[in-house]
Amino acid sequence: MSTIRRATLVAAAVSTALVLTACGPSEDGAAGGGAGQATSTSPASPPKTDAPAKSAAPTATATPTKTAAPIKTAAPTKTAKPTTDPDYDVFPCSTFDVTFSASLAEPTTGSYLLKITNKTAKPCRVLGHPIVTFGGLDGTAIERGTAPSPEESIRLEPGKSAYAGLMGGPHDGKGHTVESIAMTMNTESDLEQKPLKASTPGLYVSPDKNSVGAWWDNAEDALSI
Repeated sequence: MSTIRRATLVAAAVSTALVLTACGPSEDGAAGGGAGQATSTSPASPPKTDAPAKSAAPTATATPTKTAAPIKTAAPTKTAKPTTDPDYDVFPCSTFDVTFSASLAEPTTGSYLLKITNKTAKPCRVLGHPIVTFGGLDGTAIERGTAPSPEESIRLEPGKSAYAGLMGGPHDGKGHTVESIAMTMNTESDLEQKPLKASTPGLYVSPDKNSVGAWWDNAEDALSI
C-alpha cells in the first residue's frame, strides 16, 4: 500500500473517532453513568398542590318574619258612677213587700184604718191609693182625694208603716154588709200581685158613698182626709 493511501485511512479513522466521541458518552457511560462521572440534575419542582377550593359564599339568611303586633285588649268599660239620687233604685211597693191590717176607727161611719208595713230589707215607694175590694162585691172602693205625685210619695223604709182611711159609707138602704176586704197596691204597672185580706166584721158598704183615701205616713192624716 502506498504511504498516501495509508495516511488517508488513518485520517479517516481519526475523524470517525472524533465524531463518535462528540456524539455522546460511551455505552458504559450510558448504561451505568461511569464511576467518576457526576450527574447534574436540577432540583425537582415541588408538586403542585391543588388550589384551595373556594368556600361557598354564605347563603343569605332569611329575613326574620315580623311578629304580629300584640292585639290590643279592649279597655275596660267604665263603671257607672253611683247616682246621688237616694231614690233611683227604689221600686213601688207591692203586696209581696208588705203586711196588711185593717182596724175599726169609727163605728158610726164605718171607718177603718188600713195599715201596711214594709217587711223586706229594702225601701219601697208607696204610690197613690190602695186598691180595695169588699168581700164578694163587684168593683173596688172609690178613691177619695188626690194622691201625692210619685216624686213626693212615701218612701217606706224597712219596718216602717203607711196608712189609709177606708169608709163604707152611710146606711142608705142600697148597700151590703161584708165581713172582709182585700187590698192590692198601686204599682203603676201590670205586676201581678196576691191580694192581702183583712177582717171587717159587719162593715156596711154603700155602692155610691164608700171611699178610700191615699196613703199617708201617719194615721191621723189618713183618717182626717
